[in-house]
Amino acid sequence: MFFIFSKVLSFLMNLLLWVFAFLLIALFSKNVKRKRKFLLTGIIVLYIFSNSLLINLVSWCWDVRETAVPAGKKYTCAIVLGGFSSDDGNGGGFFNSAADRFIQGVRLQKTGKVSHLLISGGNGLLMPSGFREADWVREQLREMQVPDSCVLSEPKSRNTIENAAFSKELLQQHKLKGPYLLVTSAFHMRRSLMIFKKQGVDVVAYPCNFSSRRFSVSADDFLPNAGALAGWGTYIKEAIGYVVTRYFK
Repeated sequence: MFFIFSKVLSFLMNLLLWVFAFLLIALFSKNVKRKRKFLLTGIIVLYIFSNSLLINLVSWCWDVRETAVPAGKKYTCAIVLGGFSSDDGNGGGFFNSAADRFIQGVRLQKTGKVSHLLISGGNGLLMPSGFREADWVREQLREMQVPDSCVLSEPKSRNTIENAAFSKELLQQHKLKGPYLLVTSAFHMRRSLMIFKKQGVDVVAYPCNFSSRRFSVSADDFLPNAGALAGWGTYIKEAIGYVVTRYFK
């Protein structure tokens, strides 16, 4: 039920959908004052949330940016959260814009920072196909000559709460002791850390897939930007998920 609720809420939090609704009301309204009110509201909302400066500030405040692993420190496992590959519709997959999660996981294993990789990810679609991310990623790791003995695959989870629960079971089965490195996107790390720790998994943040590593301001930041508008969906989802998980789960 929580899984379905989160999907519906994500749809309703689509800011472009709200702007479109405001403009439609303005277009078809016969009342001149109401028409002007909704037209102005739509324009203001569109400008505010397509403003790069505001979304960059939110990103700077929310994202977890520390990635340093102490010199000589070695962890038993890096838990790499899925969401970095997608179903290609032909029984396979492809890497998407979050592929840095995969890159950093492989890098940690290849440089000896971790002995094992745990890939956690099934299919998070409301109406899933047969694609299971962790299974597909295991094949990619084989091609990169990462030994099967170093890879744990968890293909059942549909969201971060299930990532934590199923990863915990798998780590206990293989008797791998914490702390573990938790590898996920910087914007997703704050919520992920809280969820894993609430479920008793001893994790250390290893964020990646950064939107920015520094905060800066330029003249272009005050112009409407489609990418800024898209970014709000990510941060609204993270903020709501954080509050719901912290206080109601």
